[in-house]
Amino acid sequence: MKILVLNSGSSSIKYQVFDIDSRETLLAKGLIERIGLKNSAVAHSVSEKPPFSRTGEIRDHTVAIEEILSLLTHPEQGVVRDLREIEGVGHRIVHGGEKFAESVLVDDAVYAAIKECVELAPLHNPPNLLGIEACRKLLPGVPQAAVFDTAFHQTMPPRAYAYAIPYRMYLTHKIRRYGFHGTSHMYVSREAARLLARPLESLKIVTCHLGNGCSVAAVDSGVSVDTSMGFTPLEGLVMGSRSGDLDPYVPLYLMERERMGISEMSDLLNKKSGLVGICGKKDMRDIIEDARAGSKAALLAIEVFTYRVAKYIGAYAAAMNGLDAIVFTAGMGERSAPIRSRILAFATFLGLEVDEEKNRRGETIFSTPRSKVAAMMIPTNEELVIARDTHRLITARARA
Repeated sequence: MKILVLNSGSSSIKYQVFDIDSRETLLAKGLIERIGLKNSAVAHSVSEKPPFSRTGEIRDHTVAIEEILSLLTHPEQGVVRDLREIEGVGHRIVHGGEKFAESVLVDDAVYAAIKECVELAPLHNPPNLLGIEACRKLLPGVPQAAVFDTAFHQTMPPRAYAYAIPYRMYLTHKIRRYGFHGTSHMYVSREAARLLARPLESLKIVTCHLGNGCSVAAVDSGVSVDTSMGFTPLEGLVMGSRSGDLDPYVPLYLMERERMGISEMSDLLNKKSGLVGICGKKDMRDIIEDARAGSKAALLAIEVFTYRVAKYIGAYAAAMNGLDAIVFTAGMGERSAPIRSRILAFATFLGLEVDEEKNRRGETIFSTPRSKVAAMMIPTNEELVIARDTHRLITARARA
């Protein structure tokens, strides 16, 4: 079964095509950027073929998906002879609120429920819905699945997701911790159990998704019991341009003193804070280079970032009353050995020992044999999870 996976953003669409029945093979992947502008960019690649790219106006999401489908059936760049070979479409949906605790096939009721969650993710859910609408038009009758970033964290107990504000705010506005990157945290925690050759149900794992957006999750017996992102992806760790945890009065104070409006404060916290706020850059590779060259601001950014991650690891070890493995994934988590090393320097009290040579080589398990806690680096694969869930849901419906 060939599955098209779509990640529809406000001005971009990432896509991959998998053949799930044949060893979960990735057939093609690509990215369309700057949708709605005259200089839209298309990048498409197929295994063992030269990559294809072009620029030109792509008016909207429907035209963008038309472009994707045209590339997938192209005589030279394509991977299917006919669009009828695509038997399912899986969509990454950022926010499912409390309505969805697992992936689902999209019907009118599901579509409406996702739309109701727009107020919780006004920047993300609308383009996700545009992707669904475009596929309904261009691939009529093809089953579509919605896979939610928030679903994995719906197992959190109230003590972890509730905020200490008047309870009516939760009842009226659904203000609570939701968490994000759930697909990634689920995937790497299951991979960790497989690689350690231990039952997932026996493990207490802290998963660290460290990219431009960053979050940590406590995964106990295979389920999420806490996570660092909250009502929005702004809470928690220091990120590329997001502040992470902050005294709630700071924005109020600055809005008064600097005469800032709500949109200006949102822009400050989401786009001008985090690493870029401290040192002017958000790519950790550049920050490390600057720190080695003597930049105090870059060094401070590294120290604040790694300290915050370490604090969450310690907190989640306490929350689970134990710890078997710490898993790093996503951009920084997968590719920055110095960052992994700095974070884990705080974890020696747990009996964790890092083999620095294995860490530098990027080995999957880079703790020493005598370490009481496994240190692991596992590349995430959210698209594969979406493809698997789409395949599972379609197959289950066919058997029903």
